[in-house]
Amino acid sequence: MSTIFSKIISGEAPADIVYKDEHVTAFRDINPVAPTHILVVPNKFISTVNDLEQEDAALVGQMVLAAKKLAAEEGIAEQGYRLIINCNRDGGQVVFHLHLHLIGGRPLGPMVRRLKTD
Repeated sequence: MSTIFSKIISGEAPADIVYKDEHVTAFRDINPVAPTHILVVPNKFISTVNDLEQEDAALVGQMVLAAKKLAAEEGIAEQGYRLIINCNRDGGQVVFHLHLHLIGGRPLGPMVRRLKTD
């Protein structure tokens, strides 16, 4: 399946690529929500977290390790950052190619607001 992320990985679409190896590609989000907002994408097409197989476990680990490396390079590792993987529409996924958001560079606050239980 061809997605904008597949096109970025193959070089068919432009992006501000900050990291690439045989497993993952990372590039700056075009609509950042914080000073650092980088997407880490597996080079192998996987649509959602629900489509992961046991054989993909190391690949997901590579995504997290790439995010860790980039957080250090961006100077946000010590202050803190957030890693987010959205799954399907209700989970906030917009591009259906698995990706991890590395977000930081400012206080991020609570991730999800609590439901009122009154």
